[in-house]
Amino acid sequence: MNPRISMITLGVKDMAKSVAFYKDGLGFPQMASPPKVAFFTLNGSWLGLYDYKNLAEDTAGEISADDKIDGFKGFTLAHNVASEGEVDRIITHALSAGGVLSKAAQKTAWGGYSGYFKDPDGYLWEVAHNPFFWVGPLDE
Repeated sequence: MNPRISMITLGVKDMAKSVAFYKDGLGFPQMASPPKVAFFTLNGSWLGLYDYKNLAEDTAGEISADDKIDGFKGFTLAHNVASEGEVDRIITHALSAGGVLSKAAQKTAWGGYSGYFKDPDGYLWEVAHNPFFWVGPLDE
């Protein structure tokens, strides 16, 4: 495994307000992004903004009747890789090391392939293959 954090995704409650903060307030360069998500380039990684509840659901978090999200800490770390097979291998390796499966790797609604595991403290890692563009350092 080539360890990296390709992207940090924050679950946000007001997308427009958050985009304005990072883009206009902090001057982060925003990339062309699909609807419902915003990507900003950082040195060596990306920042993603995504609706809080949708991100929780994407990680297989359970949302209760009172909108409490079981175990979801509001962000995920992403490790992007070059193939679906690599996604499966890394998740299997993480589970053998003591990680806990949150969501099995599968085809995504956006056309990629990803799954989630939790580290021993419950922090969520997404392992993803994006067939449309590379997310990560350009030297790979």
